[in-house]
Amino acid sequence: MPKIIKSTLIIYFSYAPYNNIKKMDYPHILITTSLSDNRVLFDEPAKFTAKLRDYKTDNNLLLLKTEMNAGHGGKSGRDGAIEEIAVDYAFALKISEKI
Repeated sequence: MPKIIKSTLIIYFSYAPYNNIKKMDYPHILITTSLSDNRVLFDEPAKFTAKLRDYKTDNNLLLLKTEMNAGHGGKSGRDGAIEEIAVDYAFALKISEKI
């Protein structure tokens, strides 16, 4: 393998989240994705979530929410934005044991 490619891969793998998952405790995590995202395919967050579930050593929440009718920026429109914020707030309230 040429040196330039090898050094580029080393840099890439040093910050790529999937490649840096380790056996350890993780905080509560809510991962969101969209089925119609044209920049990040839905299988990437799904693989990331699956690997985290295999490696995490705690009992903290790890949720994957896949939006069926949204793109890279999430749902469009005012109602869609409100729904996304509501999910974030519900998750925050759940982990803070307020609900």
